[in-house]
Amino acid sequence: MLLLTGEYQHTVDDKGRVLVSNKLRNQIDAEEHGSNFYIVMGANGILCLYPQRYFEQLALALAPGTTAPDEAVAFERMSFALASKVELDSQGRLLLNERLRQRAGLKDQITLIGVRDHIELWNTQRWEQYLDNNMAQYQKQMSQARHTVLQKQSEDL
Repeated sequence: MLLLTGEYQHTVDDKGRVLVSNKLRNQIDAEEHGSNFYIVMGANGILCLYPQRYFEQLALALAPGTTAPDEAVAFERMSFALASKVELDSQGRLLLNERLRQRAGLKDQITLIGVRDHIELWNTQRWEQYLDNNMAQYQKQMSQARHTVLQKQSEDL
């Protein structure tokens, strides 16, 4: 099971590379999920890094027939066209080409966040704004989740 967590701020160097922190990489079992990644344009224009074997499982799960035929073709076309297999260099850096950075609105300051089964690459300023806009809802949901767990634990006693 993948459980990627945390937020890590990095700078894009002059060659377009960004470090993928050891703290994030060490959360991935390379034997189970591989040591390479796929970079994918995700929801809301956010670049996502999926461990190779996990992405390959996702690709197989994108079965035709789950939506209207025209929508399925467009989704499949875009899913694979906007995904690229990438390797980290010996220092754990990922090369982000200019086109990807532009599409995702990435500047020099990037925040990488662990989101359960993938890593998201955010423009740091946009990430901070997202946090500001969503913190109250998060706190409410966390309180509800904690209440549910504690209630279930007390019922099991």
